[in-house]
Amino acid sequence: MLPSTAQLKQTGGRELKRIVFDEETIAERVQALGREITAAYPDGDLLVLGLLKGSFIFLSDLVRRIDRPLQVDFLVASSYGEGTVSSGKVRLVYDPETELAGKHILLVEDIIDTGKTLNKLVGLLRQRRPRSLEICALLHKHVADHLELEAKFVGLDAPTLFLVGYGLDHAENFRHLPYIASLT
Repeated sequence: MLPSTAQLKQTGGRELKRIVFDEETIAERVQALGREITAAYPDGDLLVLGLLKGSFIFLSDLVRRIDRPLQVDFLVASSYGEGTVSSGKVRLVYDPETELAGKHILLVEDIIDTGKTLNKLVGLLRQRRPRSLEICALLHKHVADHLELEAKFVGLDAPTLFLVGYGLDHAENFRHLPYIASLT
């Protein structure tokens, strides 16, 4: 169900066009990803590194579906601001303080779009000598020209629309929606 007019006013007044992925579809894929990740990491220290802010809801649901010991930390990078197109300028706002050397690092991203943010982060993380580095993305648009590291775990293939909900935002609005919808 799309938000009411009153709810839209509380989230900047932008209109949602349609629900792209409903709650049930998202929950099923998150559960399946949890099983895949559990099987992929039978031993060693696993650090699940969430890329904030967009991944926080996905990461929260995902780590509860991974059936093995793990640690959680976060990165904050910015490339969108208030627009609906990536600026291409990636800014690292928060860097994790957790030791990364020798650990399996699973970088959790909400959506892979242009790949510019991921490429910058992969380079930074590789310099810290992790035992392994992989990417888990809830959504993948498959439009990036060149990714330094392809996502090993992908929840759903996404259309080339501007998507919001389940942690994804437009100018900090819509993150709270339990489904993923398009603004365009």
